[in-house]
Amino acid sequence: MKTTPTATAVPTEIADAARPDADRPAVVRALSAEVTRLTGAASDTAERQAVRLAELTAHYGASPFTPLEQMRRRFDLDRAGFGELLDLFDRIPQLGTAVEQGPAGKYWSNTIRPLNAAGALEAAVRREPAFPYSVGLYPGPTCMFRCHFCVRVTGAKYDAESVVPGNEILTSVIDEVPSENPTAMYLSGGLEPLTNPGIGALVSHAARRGFALTVYTNAFALTEQTLRRQPGLWDLGAVRTSLYGLNNDEYQATTGKRGAFERVRKNLRDFLRMRAERAAPVRLGLNHIILPGRANRLIDLVDFIAELNESSPHRPLDFVTVREDYSGRDDGRLSEGERTELREGLARFVDYAAERTPGMQTDLGYALESLRRGVDAQLLRIRPETMRPTAHPQVAVQIDLLGDVYLYREAGFPGLAGATRYVAGRVTPDRSLHSVVHDFVTSGRSIDPQPGDEFFLDGFDQSVTARLNQLERDVADGWDQHRGLIRAV
Repeated sequence: MKTTPTATAVPTEIADAARPDADRPAVVRALSAEVTRLTGAASDTAERQAVRLAELTAHYGASPFTPLEQMRRRFDLDRAGFGELLDLFDRIPQLGTAVEQGPAGKYWSNTIRPLNAAGALEAAVRREPAFPYSVGLYPGPTCMFRCHFCVRVTGAKYDAESVVPGNEILTSVIDEVPSENPTAMYLSGGLEPLTNPGIGALVSHAARRGFALTVYTNAFALTEQTLRRQPGLWDLGAVRTSLYGLNNDEYQATTGKRGAFERVRKNLRDFLRMRAERAAPVRLGLNHIILPGRANRLIDLVDFIAELNESSPHRPLDFVTVREDYSGRDDGRLSEGERTELREGLARFVDYAAERTPGMQTDLGYALESLRRGVDAQLLRIRPETMRPTAHPQVAVQIDLLGDVYLYREAGFPGLAGATRYVAGRVTPDRSLHSVVHDFVTSGRSIDPQPGDEFFLDGFDQSVTARLNQLERDVADGWDQHRGLIRAV
């Protein structure tokens, strides 16, 4: 049983314990005093524990998915000694806060913490059925782009006849999702959501239940005509536009479509203007993936956003997220030279964005935030041998127009080789999403990962898989009480 932390003022140095630039001697001194206060240990014993606590905190602040047994061996402690250290860590809650604010803090804040609080990770570890924490609706029947990094099968699409019954299935899913979490659902997919002529009605239906849906879109179809034809789109919580370049040549090289950049830029400007005219609360942001050869373009990205904002100076763009390519494919990896260039440019990017686009939220995600803060963290890479045969439907699932429930976000493409093995079941008028997930989990069904299956996992799926593997390893090693180091209260 965990000890309740003592409520008292703790030196601020402890809160800095996971920062790469922290004053380590000051952190150790502050921790030594706290250990003595909590345990009555002599100064030499307290200092030894303080050094270990500081190292433990710094390590998990940068490498959150390390199994506890690995750390025990690193400290060369017996089980009783390491258990005492973990108990002490729990009694100083500021250390947990320090870990969550470390270089890899986005893993904690964006993924681990909310899933801990919801109990979704625990359900997955225990192999217990639970309604998914996150539900992706994939309503797009086709896509106008052919991006070189996309796994879509060229020409693959859903039959036009599947749209109406498919929307009925998605509507039934919207009715089924518990409404306690207004952001439990999102619109995305292997194909472009805005190609669905009924997407506005889906959004409005969800909004009436209290959901603020986010749509992930390439914005090519986000025209003024589409917005007037489908006014339900104004009921969205957010529009996240994937940005594939900053000029015509880059866009055409990435998407294969001539004139796409100019059209997307115009659509974004028109959206900002119309949003301001309607005083609509929907948020607008950009998702920008840094592709090879473009690591030096972040300053240009800020200038692009500032120019967009001229269409609506009093209601500008709300956010931008910047990511590396999580696909793991060779053509998406940055060279060492580009990573060095990127590391040096991230701080300038954040400062310049604050100057030219004040108030805009800038999110660098998992690895780039670590890189900006001085830790050259490589992107997490799950391989077939580290994939979980039971996946994590308690955490997230995705449903396409056929009602097929996919276990990974990048598997939901029609005609994609091997993807159907990651379909947990099909939602029908007579079978609910709850039943599909319950039956998959309780059946004990497992999937033997094959080479290449790792490409079905996006960055979210990879971090969830890494966390679940860590938790299961900790339980297997006898560290159930402390699994994952930081757990939900």
